[in-house]
Amino acid sequence: MTLALSHLSWLEAEAVHILRESVAESSNPVMLFSAGKDSTVLAHLALRAFYPSRPPIPLLHIDSTWEFQSLLDFRDSFARQHGFSLIVHANESGRAAGINPFDYGDRYTMLMRTEPLKEALNKGGYDVIFGGARRDEEKARAKERIISVRSPGHVWNPREQRPEFWRQFNLRLGKGQSARVFPLSNWTEQDIWDYILLHDLSLAPLYFAASRPVVRRGNSFVVVDDAQRMKFQPGDRIENRMVRFRTLGCWPVTGAIDSEAADLQSIAAETLSARLSERQGRISDGEDGGSLEQKKREGYF
Repeated sequence: MTLALSHLSWLEAEAVHILRESVAESSNPVMLFSAGKDSTVLAHLALRAFYPSRPPIPLLHIDSTWEFQSLLDFRDSFARQHGFSLIVHANESGRAAGINPFDYGDRYTMLMRTEPLKEALNKGGYDVIFGGARRDEEKARAKERIISVRSPGHVWNPREQRPEFWRQFNLRLGKGQSARVFPLSNWTEQDIWDYILLHDLSLAPLYFAASRPVVRRGNSFVVVDDAQRMKFQPGDRIENRMVRFRTLGCWPVTGAIDSEAADLQSIAAETLSARLSERQGRISDGEDGGSLEQKKREGYF
């Protein structure tokens, strides 16, 4: 008799299969880890996939130098608690030059995230790079296959996508090629929260509602994580509000939402009733979220 898997069990089994198959075919894998909810779930899936062995995949975090301090603390404690090797890379010359999201706009993302990521991947010589992207996040993500082969320079060409019939994946790489692997492709934001709730996973505290100092930016609120580095606009007024985040990025360009959801059950319920994309919190994406279309050409996507 064959027992039908629940929806979450099926997604978990698929992700574990992808992780195992990809590691078996790779010579030097790495997992991108932002310490956000998706990469945290992906790292937990890696723990389950290779238990009881220590995870054979190091975590790679690209530090933009404008990360939430509590996110960095969670990143370090997570890696230490679960036995992951943690690699942190940053554009130190950009840090010294004071590159920031206030004055540099889109160039900041390229200089402090895109270029350091490609530099870290080249330096490490990684052939298989795991990421926590999901197809439901944004229109550019929806075009991505689970196994995404990148040409030299980490550029993605949608015309070169490989077929993936019946969960059969082709990880053969040519000279200079690498593969981005997205085991969470078929998950939704609600699936992520349901899985977190089911397994009672620990997350960065920014996902939970708390009273935080904020300034208003359009329909969102920017949490003033470091008042000494914050560049205020005329008329800015710091106020304390009960807010949380649905998505996390650099603190000056990530919008918080009003919320009273301070536990996993409340967050899952709030997500189920949401009518806007979680990427509405990415202030740097603009109204249409179109920046991902540019990022895929730059090699960051």
